[in-house]
Amino acid sequence: MRSLTLAGALLALLSGSALAHDDTGPQDDARALLGLIWQYYAYPERVDESRLAPFAAPARLDAITSEYGLLQYAECVLHTLEDHHAIMGVSSAVSFGLVPSYTDLWMVHEEGHYRIADVRSGSPAAHAGIEPGLQLVALGGEAVEEAVSHLCGGPFTTDEGRGFAARVLVAGPRDRSRMLTVRGDEGQTREVELPNLYEQGISRPDSPVSALLLEDGVLVLRVHDSLSEDGFVAAVDAALEQAGPVGVVIDLRDTPSGGNTVNARGLLGRFVDQTRPYQRHHLTVEGRSTGVERQWIEEVLPRGDTLAHVPVAVLVGRWTGSMGEGLAMGFHHAAGAKIVGAPMAGLLGAVYDFTLSHTGWTVKLPAERMSHVDGTPREAFRPSTLLESAEILPGMDSDPALEAAVQSLRAEPR
Repeated sequence: MRSLTLAGALLALLSGSALAHDDTGPQDDARALLGLIWQYYAYPERVDESRLAPFAAPARLDAITSEYGLLQYAECVLHTLEDHHAIMGVSSAVSFGLVPSYTDLWMVHEEGHYRIADVRSGSPAAHAGIEPGLQLVALGGEAVEEAVSHLCGGPFTTDEGRGFAARVLVAGPRDRSRMLTVRGDEGQTREVELPNLYEQGISRPDSPVSALLLEDGVLVLRVHDSLSEDGFVAAVDAALEQAGPVGVVIDLRDTPSGGNTVNARGLLGRFVDQTRPYQRHHLTVEGRSTGVERQWIEEVLPRGDTLAHVPVAVLVGRWTGSMGEGLAMGFHHAAGAKIVGAPMAGLLGAVYDFTLSHTGWTVKLPAERMSHVDGTPREAFRPSTLLESAEILPGMDSDPALEAAVQSLRAEPR
């Protein structure tokens, strides 16, 4: 629970009574950012008072004398939330790459070690032979624990927080390559230089989706990080013309940038034959401001020729993010789909855009909590068939995660 002392300090800063400046523009935006977090952020339990309070100190605000300084400040404030969904809408050349969209290594902190839990298919890390299970020991020649402690001054004290910081660091600044030192099970170390994903992205087809009809009649519909594209629904309808009674696998492993609920409902609506609950929303700011909570369930309606009779499995992984995660949950409840794959990105809530008045910059904050219809928080939802990795790495002669999804259709057809 937040202390009244910190709340009072933030309110004083917002009123402008705490400081006086000749040119207060950047400082005013800094105060406004703190106020937005206080008022609208849907996960107040993640606000660490001991880490956020120094950002409200007069000396810290006085030091912001330029827009560049404001951006550095804002990025560090948001890092205190340990939330990959809380980001600035602007960036600089030295800003760290966004996670999960612009990272190819999924880091976790376990038992005192920084472990590479997964490696993104088709990425520079995959092509360099980095494999899940390796330990990260250094970044740019600096011990990884030191690098984590230096990220915005830290401290990141929990396994979750250290994993968050490591994911940010391995994404790297946008203007340079990444130098990583990794260690194998037998203690051997290896240094590798990787381009960042702003220089060398993930190759994708031009179409929002692609369809592959397997020999046994299962249709695999792959979504290519396109859940926000205008032509998505039309492309889905064209691809689903091939769907037969055997089954459909919806491949959401490459949806790190999320998307919008129109496209999600456009896809899911093809697999229901009656109006069905889809996902649960909780707008926390209303409860905080009025004392009366607001929560509602979004529904999906049937659309087009129904495929509700067709067994469906949804394939997910670490690079299934935001709307991709919501879509997986929606398929699970509304269409009875099997969810197969690795844990998803765990992005928190629905993001709202807020504008800082001096710079006009956008701050993107999760302002709604999102849950499965059964109340499970979206970030806690796990596949029914849970795998260590859902990615395809060099040297593999098959796609094990896809095979598991197809097998789930055979094992328990609806």
